[in-house]
Amino acid sequence: MANATAAALLLVAGDNPERIRSEAAFAKLCGACPVPASSGRTSRHRLNRGGDRQANAALHRIVVTRMRIHRPTIDYVAKRTAEGKTKPELMRCLKRYVAREAFALIRTPSAASKPT
Repeated sequence: MANATAAALLLVAGDNPERIRSEAAFAKLCGACPVPASSGRTSRHRLNRGGDRQANAALHRIVVTRMRIHRPTIDYVAKRTAEGKTKPELMRCLKRYVAREAFALIRTPSAASKPT
């Protein structure tokens, strides 16, 4: 399952990850960018419905797993829940954070790909 999750995120980047200029562009490709969904006095955001559905599902799997077993994420969820955030809002923030981490890993050249 972990390989399929990583593969879904790599497929979004494609053969040419340099074409994705920023982590915000990568998040948009994954469907993890915030879209304003405010009405009246309420100010909130929701996830973009566009983007690659498989990549968004991969981010969802990562976030759900982190919310269960990753101590820093559990602490973050507890803190933001005490501030009044709902679970969908927390998951939106965490998906964006995971997309940011994945983008950094995709853009960083690995030791195996460096010429000798």
